[in-house]
Amino acid sequence: MSKRKVEIFTSGCYLCEETVSLVKELACSSCEVEVYDISEPCESEECADKAKAYGINSVPAVVIDGKIAECCKRGKPDREALLAAGLGTAL
Repeated sequence: MSKRKVEIFTSGCYLCEETVSLVKELACSSCEVEVYDISEPCESEECADKAKAYGINSVPAVVIDGKIAECCKRGKPDREALLAAGLGTAL
């Protein structure tokens, strides 16, 4: 069984930490959660490259299976939108 890939892009602020906590609360055993703090770029610059490739313009942002969650395109992620995007459900 493959896992749902969930990527969270943050800057380490309190809003970002709230989002990380929310995603981790909603994630199920079929979710693989990865957190990228773009305020401290990865040595390989993978964080910044991924953020650019996804078209992320603000943080916090949640990407589920390669697509920015709709709520992250217009502001802070919310519970209902993340659940609607598939977070917490097996593939």
